Amino acid sequence: MPASIRHASIVVLIAFIAGCSKEPARPAATPPHAAAIDTSWPGFVDRFIEARMQADPYFAVNAGRHEFDGKMPDLSRSAIDADLAQTRKLLAELEAFDPAKLDAQQKFEREVLHWVMDAQIFWITSAEQPYRNPTWYLERLDPSMYLTREYAPLPKRLAGFLGYARAVPGLTRNIRDNLRAPLPKAFIERGTAGFSGYATFFRDEMPKIFADLADPKLKAELGEATAAAAKAMQDLTAWLEAQRPQGTDQFALGAPKFAEMLRATERLDIPLEELELVGRQDLERNLAALRQACGAYAPRAALAACVDKMRARKPAGGTVEGARAQLAELQQFVSQHDIVTIPNPEQALVAESPPYNRGNFAYISIPGPYENPAVKVTYYVAPPDAKWSAAERNAYLPGRAYLLYVSVHEVWPGHYLQSQFMNANPSRAAALWWNYSFGEGWAHYTEEMMFDAGLGKDDPEMRIGMLTNALLRDVRFLSAICLHTGCMTLEESEKMFRELAFADAGNARQQALRGTYDPGYLAYTLGKLMIRKLRTDWLGANPQSTPRQFHDKLLSYGAPPVPLVRQEMLGTLGAVL
Repeated sequence: MPASIRHASIVVLIAFIAGCSKEPARPAATPPHAAAIDTSWPGFVDRFIEARMQADPYFAVNAGRHEFDGKMPDLSRSAIDADLAQTRKLLAELEAFDPAKLDAQQKFEREVLHWVMDAQIFWITSAEQPYRNPTWYLERLDPSMYLTREYAPLPKRLAGFLGYARAVPGLTRNIRDNLRAPLPKAFIERGTAGFSGYATFFRDEMPKIFADLADPKLKAELGEATAAAAKAMQDLTAWLEAQRPQGTDQFALGAPKFAEMLRATERLDIPLEELELVGRQDLERNLAALRQACGAYAPRAALAACVDKMRARKPAGGTVEGARAQLAELQQFVSQHDIVTIPNPEQALVAESPPYNRGNFAYISIPGPYENPAVKVTYYVAPPDAKWSAAERNAYLPGRAYLLYVSVHEVWPGHYLQSQFMNANPSRAAALWWNYSFGEGWAHYTEEMMFDAGLGKDDPEMRIGMLTNALLRDVRFLSAICLHTGCMTLEESEKMFRELAFADAGNARQQALRGTYDPGYLAYTLGKLMIRKLRTDWLGANPQSTPRQFHDKLLSYGAPPVPLVRQEMLGTLGAVL
């Protein structure tokens, strides 16, 4: 998943203040240079988006607005407080629009923007992410858009990076001021890994990137700025390390806030006991399928040994080369089997994840809707942690079958293809904001859908690769609910990843830890199940239609919460799961 866009970016939205006359009977004339505020619905959408871009330049650059290159948002407490006040003001303005006076597209946009604002308010107020969770900041500091997206020659992009790097010391001071000790130990673990990863990247990797830069002045400025950024990140890491003795186990949201998270961020209102049962049923379904596949692949072996046999067959040339080789095969399969329209056949790049973003095995960095369509996407895969034992590092490297379905998820027809639909959406409201369960749910849904369409269907090893991906997401689903409502400890989650998802020791530790600081990571299975249910219901209501038509229509909405799309496609909400 693209981590940098998982939750809507937190911004300080600019107030639009109209001047008023001191003489009520004679309103002041509008100055010739000041344009009147457009109070129509399209005008509100445009003002909302521009306010976001002005107040959060990182969000703007990520979306492809390069006039904001080199600028970063204000992450101080006062700015976050101003953001809340302005978001609530704009929410009241949005709610004043009568849906009966809007057309169908505008009504849908209204729901999308309502969700965007509700999610922002939840993460800051109820979840208190800026004050408890270092991950909130890690997702807002990735400089990869300057370094891997070739939207301009390298010197111009490095000039943008220079502004970013110069802002880092101030941002790290904001982070330190905002985080409220004592912090949960799991959050300290994630924060120290991420911030020290940034320090390593600035210190060791950036000099190689600008080593051949011809402009000596820019080169010297970059050297100075990246050295200061590295020191700032290392100092922040040291401060977090110093919090370990006072660290707590109080990472959980609690059941009421977890349910609130689902309503605010996923538009889902369902008793948590029912939700947990849905997850356990999917886990059992996939375990039964794994037993069947292993019966053909390793007839006398235990399930763990069967999975180990699949993992032992590593991709030729290593993980990066293996993933790169899989993409052409997957793209051809999508076309030949009429899975979904491919708007742009351009292939994604594949690279090793940078040191600051290795908390998960794979992710993809996707340019936003304002970016030049020729700019390439990069699919990243992480190497094992150098601190692990040799056996753990080897076990972390995926088998070729497992990697195939990771590549399905990230590229064809997962995130990358979905982003093509999203960026082309005529509604900028639909193009800019990405819902966790829609985005990750679609990508996860495509894994099983592609297998059912014939990808590796006659090869039990490939089925095992697909199923182990599914089991990992099932355990995430259950861990998210139970870690945050009190029915599972961190140690029990890690054990569940090892025993029911057959994760290696390093991956199991990573995945359990992620559940503490990313309570929404049930989104993969949750979204998959909601999309499967929507497909069944929509094809039932439209018996002359094909799965391809369903996929094209589904993706035409962008990536809002699945219940909003369900309402649009069926005309009624009904049973979401």
